[in-house]
Amino acid sequence: MTTMKSTPKILAISGSDVLSGGGFQADLATYSQYGIYGFVAVTSIVTVAEHASGFDIFPTDLDIFKRQLDSLNDVTFDAIKIGLLPSIEIADLTLRFIQQHQDVSVILDPVLVFKENKDEEMSLMTAKMLEFLPYVMVMTPNLREAEMLTGLTITTVSDMKAAATVLSGLGSRHTVIKGGSRLDKHFARDLYDDGVISREFVKPIVARNNNGAGCTFASAIASHVALGVSVLAAVEQSKEFVYQAILNSNEYGVLQRLPHR
Repeated sequence: MTTMKSTPKILAISGSDVLSGGGFQADLATYSQYGIYGFVAVTSIVTVAEHASGFDIFPTDLDIFKRQLDSLNDVTFDAIKIGLLPSIEIADLTLRFIQQHQDVSVILDPVLVFKENKDEEMSLMTAKMLEFLPYVMVMTPNLREAEMLTGLTITTVSDMKAAATVLSGLGSRHTVIKGGSRLDKHFARDLYDDGVISREFVKPIVARNNNGAGCTFASAIASHVALGVSVLAAVEQSKEFVYQAILNSNEYGVLQRLPHR
């Protein structure tokens, strides 16, 4: 008698992007590409700012956010992906939740850089992100976030490796530092490091809208991990997935059905 294999399940603890290029919309679109069922706990509503280029962030009411997490307590997840946490209070509830689910692989995309954040808030949230490390399998900061988490200035690949070493020392098991186009205008360069293996993943810069690429990358890693792929292989395959997503992006972001899937 053949036993039906259950569909993998991932929880996205993420904000809502009004343009649907990033946030939990990107998370769910990515999971669907891999045949994974996605759950969502919404941390915030992100809208395009009226006063200038950028975004306005409206945190979810704390009681409502807690009730979302409470509703999911009994679900057996294969992975949890954490995105935008707009306040210390929401971050605290999220940390408490993953502390209660330590058998689940957690992918943390530490979204720290928003124009709206004040220096003191940024400092507090940076410290809070470091508290997550003992409970996280993979951390995916971009260059600026990696600088904030480590206190280092990153302008070269050697600097990326030094930052990854610091994060490893702080408890990060698998670190993926997303270089984007900041180090090289021709190539998007990401660095994987687990304290033993260090490897670069490089793709040409594509002159298309890449809104949501970071969310999609972390969600793709979570998808591969949920399917039983090793973290290093998950990062490599996710890099290719995001590259193809950007190639097929529209004017709002990378949310497109990939032709080869």
